[in-house]
Amino acid sequence: MNQKNMKLNKRIGVDIGSTTIKTIVIDNSNNILYKDYRRHKAEVRKTLITIIEELQKQFGDEKTYITMTGSASMGICEHINIPFVQEVVAASDYIQTNYDDVTSLVDIGGEDTKMIFFRENCPPDIRMNGSCAGGTGAFIDQMAALMNVDIAEFDALAQKSENIYPVASRCGVFAKTDVQNLVARKIPLADIAASIFHAVAIQTINALARGFDLTPKILLCGGPLTFLSSLRKAFYDIIALDESDFVLPENSALIPAMGAAYHVVQKRVEFAFSDLISKLKESVRFSNDQSLDHLPALFNNEAEYQKQKQIRR
Repeated sequence: MNQKNMKLNKRIGVDIGSTTIKTIVIDNSNNILYKDYRRHKAEVRKTLITIIEELQKQFGDEKTYITMTGSASMGICEHINIPFVQEVVAASDYIQTNYDDVTSLVDIGGEDTKMIFFRENCPPDIRMNGSCAGGTGAFIDQMAALMNVDIAEFDALAQKSENIYPVASRCGVFAKTDVQNLVARKIPLADIAASIFHAVAIQTINALARGFDLTPKILLCGGPLTFLSSLRKAFYDIIALDESDFVLPENSALIPAMGAAYHVVQKRVEFAFSDLISKLKESVRFSNDQSLDHLPALFNNEAEYQKQKQIRR
């Protein structure tokens, strides 16, 4: 990576997904100065403002380069002119720069799954399933809630399993039916939890690996694969490889954010933290401004609504 003429000494990469914000700050030697992973609970801009305010307190109000990635960052980038890089491109660039022996990447996000296949002298084969949240982090959260356990307990339960049962993972509705059936049959909760992780791994592989064999080394990233050891074990078992054939980087939940920070070299936009905070707060007001152009209301008042209800009867 060419870093000539980089006049600022810090670069920020921000990955805003459907459920979390991942932030990384690196210097020009790619040393990590700050990292953060947190859920935004649909308060994307307010959570991002909080993060930038924390950065300002830690580093002072200096100028820095910033690039964003992730499905929920595009509107912010467009509104305040922050460079954007697609998340699988960011991840691919980072992996190719730092992991020569990796042949495949598997990334499970909050509401999508991704695979990238790396072949010598060929561009990366990038595959993504973003049309359905089945088999994603949100699906796992839903299944844990259905079993009335938090996600850490859900993972711990699966580690005690002895048997795997069929569970649909492509659709949360079908999966719920399967899980309720297993509960009614008094199948141990540990086996149910492990079966759900097994279903997620099968769904990911069947949907995205068609035409390619997953061969060592396989890099795993994204929040669910980082924090849920039982989910990783499901991949080890289904692909029939040893744990040593997989790579789980130290900051595996932050790979696209790292790639975005690296991407600053191609697209450099300077921001002081105070300016960035100001623009983000302005964007919050802009998004909440009821005076903006919008479609007219169907009814001007409650009386009109009630009248229409009478007509429709």
